[in-house]
Amino acid sequence: MKKIVSLFIIVGFFVIMLIFPRQTFEGASNGLLLWFQIVLPTLLPFIILSNLLIHTNAVTYISSIVKPFVQRLFRVSDYGCYAVFVGFLCGYPMGAKVVADLIQTEKISQREGQYLLSFCNNTSPMFIISFIVMQQFKNESLLLGTLMILYLAPVLCSFVFRRFYQVKKHSYSETNHSKEAFLFDFNLLDNCIMNGFETITKVGGYIILFSILFALIKQFPLVWLIPTLEISCGISYITSLAIPLATVYPYVLALTSFGGFCAIAQTNSMIQESKLSILPYITQKLITAFLTYLLASIYINYIY
Repeated sequence: MKKIVSLFIIVGFFVIMLIFPRQTFEGASNGLLLWFQIVLPTLLPFIILSNLLIHTNAVTYISSIVKPFVQRLFRVSDYGCYAVFVGFLCGYPMGAKVVADLIQTEKISQREGQYLLSFCNNTSPMFIISFIVMQQFKNESLLLGTLMILYLAPVLCSFVFRRFYQVKKHSYSETNHSKEAFLFDFNLLDNCIMNGFETITKVGGYIILFSILFALIKQFPLVWLIPTLEISCGISYITSLAIPLATVYPYVLALTSFGGFCAIAQTNSMIQESKLSILPYITQKLITAFLTYLLASIYINYIY
């Protein structure tokens, strides 16, 4: 039955693409431009550098800087501190990739990886500032509140999620890798670059496919589903509607916190080899999105 449903969806998608060639082309073009102009230049260098940091163990330098605050707040290991740092600053799906890489290099446990994945795979500050606040809302006065809400929500949720993974105070174990020698050679660099291009190509493929799906679904009365597919297209679609700010603001921030189904697909692609589960991640992102919606509603209606 599952195979039949999957086959039906794939064939249906192919047929709809043939019926709506113009929308398919526009969706593919928009997705390709989004990937090439924004995602590729901003994400690829971080992926390559992160690969080098992890495989040479130079990541311990960054961990030692953020450790005093991050470790006390989130109760994670030394290497877990690096995952939190990257997950909050670099955007989807870098948090998931770093967590998966740390598991595969045996620097963190499976349990800690699943806990980290629950809260440290987020939208980057640059996306929030430049795209959401400046381009879509066109209102600089929303900047501070928007950043605080989008980062406060996953932090608060982490306090709840840690209970499911039995993360307690001082339960983290110090890494045994901190004194390893830093070994660098050009073969390692080549491997890190190739891994970076493989990763960014996967991300691009998902962005293009979901952009096509976004363009096609707009032809049907499924308005509630459209924005959740890909956040860039979805947020642009929502803000283009004649909806009051008090209504659209919480919705946009909740969607940003959730990441959209495109980000979920990218995340799933990043974690497959690490044996992490995507279903708990989806549930946790929905919970975080709900909390974000509540915080944004309070802010825009009573504080702003």
